[in-house]
Amino acid sequence: MTWDITGMGAVACNGTTPSEIFDALCAGRDGRGPLQVFDHDKYRARNAYEITDRARPGVDEPGRATRWLITAIDQALADAGHPRDLADVPVLVGTTLQEQRSAELWWRHGTALDPADLHFGTALREEYGAARTYTFANACAASLYALAMATDLIELGEADTVVVAGTDAIGESAFGTLDRVQNDVPDALRPFDRSHRGMLMGEGAVAVVLTRAAAPGRPVHARLRSVGVNCDAQHSTAPDPEGITRVLRDAYRLAGAAPEEIDLVMLHGSGTPKNDSTEAAVLARIFPPGSGPLMTAVKSMTGHTLGGSGLLSLTMAVLALQRGQVPPVLGLTDPIEEAEGLRLVREHAAISAQLTLAQVDAFGFGGINAAAILEAAR
Repeated sequence: MTWDITGMGAVACNGTTPSEIFDALCAGRDGRGPLQVFDHDKYRARNAYEITDRARPGVDEPGRATRWLITAIDQALADAGHPRDLADVPVLVGTTLQEQRSAELWWRHGTALDPADLHFGTALREEYGAARTYTFANACAASLYALAMATDLIELGEADTVVVAGTDAIGESAFGTLDRVQNDVPDALRPFDRSHRGMLMGEGAVAVVLTRAAAPGRPVHARLRSVGVNCDAQHSTAPDPEGITRVLRDAYRLAGAAPEEIDLVMLHGSGTPKNDSTEAAVLARIFPPGSGPLMTAVKSMTGHTLGGSGLLSLTMAVLALQRGQVPPVLGLTDPIEEAEGLRLVREHAAISAQLTLAQVDAFGFGGINAAAILEAAR
């Protein structure tokens, strides 16, 4: 069974549409910069991958995660040729922080806040008349968990079309927590390089329109073959190689695909030493050294966009399959030992006309794992 992806939308620190983001990735352009609104003196890390859309420099605004969510969904609906009326279409949103930053601004600065606006469903009803909205807080795998639920809804006959999205804005409490728990102080997110020192947050939103089968004459971006999900719960923060291996094997099984058929892997690539070494070691066991699929990690240029990161990687995989082009891992000059046999794209975008199947990884705190398999629509 496959499901058609007919529309895509996204906004990130280095682009305002999926195509802009992909072009920036292929050109090696990131959106990293000095913290825009937090007090630098309070934190060791001084950089982040923020979207520069605030009306006044240095002054934060509430509702940014919701604003980007609407932008991404609007793009995806227009791309799919789908009306903005979503009264009969479920909308599933993956997130880590939801509108936590809006609550922080109310608490700290007295910024106006309607509690109803902390839930994405309020805006989705107002904008699209959406009656069925669901929010998934499955850490960094949230949007791929939402995608898995979308396939279930379609298979169960609960819907023919589902909008799946993810969004997060950086919250100061989350940034501060990360700043304190990481041993080192990263100035950039550098996945799989020996210089990696940890994760830096990014901002953005992403959305796709997933349907049982595209209407006759409507273009299809790619076909979703499977989404595997699990929660190994082995540790509150450290990844478990067995849990990751199981979710990948489940994704292959559900897709009816063997590992040797995979042409591209969009790595989770969080830039933390433990996550990078674990993911690389698992993939090194699955794929033969030096002859496996091309691999890249978009967080090296977008930062970690949290709940939406898995779906953002998926949309970039779709464009890679369409264009036969794979962005590089920015800053990767000296791969960690576990990754030395992997075909990581470095320095420049790779060109390949043989990209048919793509794997998308997303692994979150608590052993919340997800992996998706995509097929090119040709």
